Amino acid sequence: MSFLPEPAFAHDRTPRIGVLLVNLGTPDEATPAAVRRYLAQFLADPRVVEIPRVLWLPILHGVILRVRPARSARKYASIWGAGGSPLLAHSQKQRTLLQGYLAQRLKAAGLPPDLTAIELAMRYGNPAVDGALDRLRAAGCDRILVVPLYPQYAASTTASAMDAVYAHARRLRRMPALRSIDCFHDDPGYIRALARGIEDHWFRNGRPDRLVLSFHGLPRRSLDLGDPYHCHCRKTARLLAAELGLDPKQYAVTFQSRFGRAEWLQPYTQDTIVALAKEGVRRVDVACPGFVADCLETLEEIGIEVKEAFLAAGGKEFHAIPCLNEAPQFIAALTDLVWRHLEGWLAPPPEAAARELTLLRAKGLGAAR
Repeated sequence: MSFLPEPAFAHDRTPRIGVLLVNLGTPDEATPAAVRRYLAQFLADPRVVEIPRVLWLPILHGVILRVRPARSARKYASIWGAGGSPLLAHSQKQRTLLQGYLAQRLKAAGLPPDLTAIELAMRYGNPAVDGALDRLRAAGCDRILVVPLYPQYAASTTASAMDAVYAHARRLRRMPALRSIDCFHDDPGYIRALARGIEDHWFRNGRPDRLVLSFHGLPRRSLDLGDPYHCHCRKTARLLAAELGLDPKQYAVTFQSRFGRAEWLQPYTQDTIVALAKEGVRRVDVACPGFVADCLETLEEIGIEVKEAFLAAGGKEFHAIPCLNEAPQFIAALTDLVWRHLEGWLAPPPEAAARELTLLRAKGLGAAR
């Protein structure tokens, strides 16, 4: 195997630390052709569809990629903004804000504010993982922290993101030191940011009869095989409900985005919402704690499809609560999370370290050299 070319090296360059944010992905445009390219990459991932390739690929290319792109493109078009994909737009803003927050934290710690470089990548689509890693390497990063933006670990999301990172890293002659954050489903800052977003919505719009916490679904088989995702979702919901001061009768935990005929994690979001309407529940609010940025699944599936189903079943008022997006509380929590995982990599500049050593020696505490 031939290795990729290395960036130009300078001996006087100060090594930097890279942070790679990774989210799921989005088509480049809300068109059938762009959606087809995106789905071809997404649904061909064996982490996503755990069906033997010899059985699955003919179905994917012979049926699904012929039928689904046009339908999905119409859904994307219904939520596409002036800046394109909502997921990409929010993710780019998160990256920019995190860079600023980290620079302030570094400066306060007596470290160069440009010690870290941050890139954004999408597991499927653009910006691609390999390009983002190469940009970090070109910026002088010999240590990289990978942050999959999935609070709850799943093999189909977090592990797949790391698959892409390692697949590119194995082609490098000078492989950077790599760390990763596998989950933050119970991180106190993340939980508080979720609660603040919901409380802010309630302050402006009043409280619902029932809060539904909807997480992305997975095949039920994933739980049987040992994937911790279901447990992580339940813990997030339990901690969030406690932070909001809710009792079990005031909220429900559900799973959305079912695909195919196999059993998925239950209860299903839309079925639950319809049942609540038929029971006489007048107002339902839905929050999606597993998504850190609004996307097709929150804006179209929850905000349009599930809302229509609730109203058609007799419900009177439906609110889709925005995701964390660029909320200052979330960016601060993300900064704290990254900072903790950079422990041991952050060091004072050489001149500061020399001053500290001089002081220690003056006190008789420094090691002789």
